[in-house]
Amino acid sequence: MTTPRSVALERLAYTLAAPVLAVAPNLYPDSPVNQVVQLAGAAGIGGWFLAAKSDEHGAGRKILRWSPLVLAAAIDVTAKTTTGFGPYWMDGLLAATWAAAGYLVMPFSRHTRRRHRPALAAPAPQPAPAEVLEEPVVVDDGADLLTRDARMLWEQAGMPGRTHIVKATRHPGQQHDMTILLRASETGRPITGLTEAAVAAPFAVHSGDVVLAEVAIQPGRQGGPGWMEAHITPDANQRRRAKPTDQERWTDKVGSPKGGAPGSELVHKTRDDVRGVTFYRAKMADATTSPRIDLAKVCRGLKLPEDDSCVFVLIDGIEFLISAFDKPPLSAIFPATRELLTPDAKGMYVCGYTITGQPVKNMVFQHDKNAARHGLILGVSRSGKTQFFAIDMAAMSLAGQVVWLSTVRKDEKTSTLGKYIDRQGSNALWMARSLRAAKALCEIRAEMPWPHDGQPHDYKPGDARCPYRQLNVFADEFMTAAQDAQFGEFIQTDGDDLTVTGLKYGIGFNPAGQSPFAHNGFSTEMKDNLRQNSRPTIFNMGSPGATRKAAEGTMENAYDVPTIPARYAQQEGSAIERAMRGEADPENGVSTGGVAIMVMDNGRAVLMRSLYADFDTNLAALFPDDVNRLTDHEISELEKRGLWFDWNEPVRPGEFWPEPEEDDGDDGGSRRRGGGGGKGGGGRGSKGGSRRSTEVVSARKALEAIKSLTDA
Repeated sequence: MTTPRSVALERLAYTLAAPVLAVAPNLYPDSPVNQVVQLAGAAGIGGWFLAAKSDEHGAGRKILRWSPLVLAAAIDVTAKTTTGFGPYWMDGLLAATWAAAGYLVMPFSRHTRRRHRPALAAPAPQPAPAEVLEEPVVVDDGADLLTRDARMLWEQAGMPGRTHIVKATRHPGQQHDMTILLRASETGRPITGLTEAAVAAPFAVHSGDVVLAEVAIQPGRQGGPGWMEAHITPDANQRRRAKPTDQERWTDKVGSPKGGAPGSELVHKTRDDVRGVTFYRAKMADATTSPRIDLAKVCRGLKLPEDDSCVFVLIDGIEFLISAFDKPPLSAIFPATRELLTPDAKGMYVCGYTITGQPVKNMVFQHDKNAARHGLILGVSRSGKTQFFAIDMAAMSLAGQVVWLSTVRKDEKTSTLGKYIDRQGSNALWMARSLRAAKALCEIRAEMPWPHDGQPHDYKPGDARCPYRQLNVFADEFMTAAQDAQFGEFIQTDGDDLTVTGLKYGIGFNPAGQSPFAHNGFSTEMKDNLRQNSRPTIFNMGSPGATRKAAEGTMENAYDVPTIPARYAQQEGSAIERAMRGEADPENGVSTGGVAIMVMDNGRAVLMRSLYADFDTNLAALFPDDVNRLTDHEISELEKRGLWFDWNEPVRPGEFWPEPEEDDGDDGGSRRRGGGGGKGGGGRGSKGGSRRSTEVVSARKALEAIKSLTDA
């Protein structure tokens, strides 16, 4: 066997360089030879660093290749620092050892090529054999043709995300749709950097047709971050864009992040042909989130008319219901009947119906609290308040209760109701007298003995032993009356007292107006008591914003409040086309009178249409034959206090405020200076009057007078 020339030359170099390494540092320390050797060693260290940092194969071979230069530089530095040739001629021994190691290992000649074959002497040159391309070793795992084809496309794309296709599965009935199962090429490494576009490119589909999903751990198959599924569905997406199912339309247009109800999913869609309504029942995918619904976006996503009169939403926890009617459901008329208005044993009666046809119930007393009930009715003129008065008073009368009605101005409907109730009047003075008498009844009933034991008790609705009937005081246009120049102060004060003390004595206060706020006569104390002891009913307040604000003002929590437009009008045709043709919009509006929002006991707002009481016909069919009135004992006690008479009479001397003394002159304003104790004590009392008449003689008293003002 002939020694290769490169090996012989390398051995010769080691043999000649060894004496130089031992002698040069000792005899010629400043010789350029030492600098060349050290620079070669530095280059070897750089080669080591690059070889260790590289991810390519053969790093160890590269490190061994550079080792002679690094060791030579180390020997040179050692020989230069030792005294002479070192103890026991250490410099020479190191150089000889270095030459012997290089002679045997031969790093440069033997390791510069991966497959070193000695160059043997041959009598004649032989033709080089044809290069044979080595095919990659393919492990046959029994994959089907689809999986093998997918793997070929995947490998041609450079194994995106450093992943490997485990299996490809064709979707049933589809030509191109499939799901590929991927795993990371290196065991234990998570799949990172894989995008929809990287998956779509090898299969020549749109990136929107690819969905990446995690792989759940299953028996017999691994899962976790090192695995991933890619759903490639060009055929299904083409059909989904052209003819989507209800679930797909909801997911794409409604439940998407930019949809009308983001994060929701459709439970089912049902159609009621008899009622002409389509129901979409949905829920939030995450049970910890609350529905955030934009009804206009939902309508556009479902291709429904953006019409408040036909599309409604009902929210219940994480679920909600979209009701799409063919015609405005609340434009129907629900006639009031005695059967619907007759309260049950718990004092509940049907006062209207919701958009879904469900009956809505109101109460004539609070069965669970053993007390009467208050009432709060809000709405602008012609919104349906008086209609609601009629059915509410009829239900109370059918329950055997006494009803008083006062208004600021006389009108036909309230005068008609006066025929079927105990008392009715139409001015601020009448309202002040009725509230004062009701307040005095609290004192009278507090001392009335019950027949079974001769002792007074609190009111218990439905108890046959109770010696008196429940009294319900209605005050229409209470906001206007509370701002009356003469009697507004008494009306507001007695109204506040009645809402606080009236329930335990069987007296309910039912104010009605166009605002539930303090600056319009509704004090915070009154509003809180009315809200907690009634089911507030809000009719149209003039605009959807005002209606929503009034409803939220009567609710403990601001739930989603339904909208009541001025009129219900279905969209007919295109407004743009009518504008281009110069045509007028169709006059197809339907009045929303009688449509109201009732705030239920749990604070949820329900949109309903109240029952219709036709004032043009005889209302006797709704009311009992006999009018319920106070007992003789109550009337006699009121007469003793000077509070029971014809309340339409002019103001009696000293009834609300003390008469002026003879020396007071003709100052008409002094009549109200006392605040009015009156015979029944229904005014503010002399305390307020004395406060007002206090003479201000210093800056401190002026400041105290300002703080004590009640009308500031």
